[in-house]
Amino acid sequence: MDIKAFKTFRVIVETGSFQAAADKLNYAQSTVTFQMQQLERDLAIQLFEKVGRKMVLTQAGKSILPAIDSVLGTVTAMKNYGKPTDALSGELRIAIPDTLLTYRMQPILKRFHNQTPGVQLSLQMANCFTIPKKVSSGTVDLGIHYDVGGYAKNLVVQRLGEFPLVLVASPLLDTQALNLQTPHQRLRVSLLTDDRESIYQKKFAAAIAERDIVFPHFLEIGSVEAVKQSVMSNLGIAYLPKFVVQSEVDAGQLQIIPTNFANETLTAVYIQRQNKWRSQILDQFVQILVDAFTA
Repeated sequence: MDIKAFKTFRVIVETGSFQAAADKLNYAQSTVTFQMQQLERDLAIQLFEKVGRKMVLTQAGKSILPAIDSVLGTVTAMKNYGKPTDALSGELRIAIPDTLLTYRMQPILKRFHNQTPGVQLSLQMANCFTIPKKVSSGTVDLGIHYDVGGYAKNLVVQRLGEFPLVLVASPLLDTQALNLQTPHQRLRVSLLTDDRESIYQKKFAAAIAERDIVFPHFLEIGSVEAVKQSVMSNLGIAYLPKFVVQSEVDAGQLQIIPTNFANETLTAVYIQRQNKWRSQILDQFVQILVDAFTA
């Protein structure tokens, strides 16, 4: 069997199509198709099936993916065997939500790059509820996110730390008209979020629903930084991890609105698949990650 075909198979899974994989690998699409046909013959299974205009993994393809990923990981580990950290080569794929990537990961990424300049980092921003699926399926090597529970048996989950959540508004907002400690309210201010499916937004939605508090407008803006700028412009309020807004609060550009559910927190975790073969690249990144979060 050709290792190149294994690599192509994984890239198809990552990118979602034969054409996208061909573009990423700088192959002709016919080359990708030929490699997959050959791999299916070698394995005696059908890896993909056509659904509409898309090629999707069969159940056999899904089942074989962890084994192929293990083979590729083993090949990388053998290539790196005995090498010092600064001589390691390969790829590390990480899925992470916007808040952690933008406001917590920059020093970690810089330190890892300085220590392992030959390693290619692939970072995917994703929702915390989808990241475990990516790690479990082998689409990414590591997930860093907020704990959502319900993990597959093939995942190892490790705690990184606790982070408080806060409700923030512009200093221009009259807080007398925004008392979330009183139930049964119909408020006039808009509620802003970067992702209505984020775990912190779901926590806030549950808290206000329990207290029968209703906002007239709910705006999903798409990025945490855009949400912060919108709140500072007094377009509405937002419920976010405190570390995301701490500098603006300290500078007087945002104010924290008291609530009677102010003790809500998020637990940051990292998750990886249980693997017989340990990746030196992954271990190096995890060590830097843990050091930074526990410092």
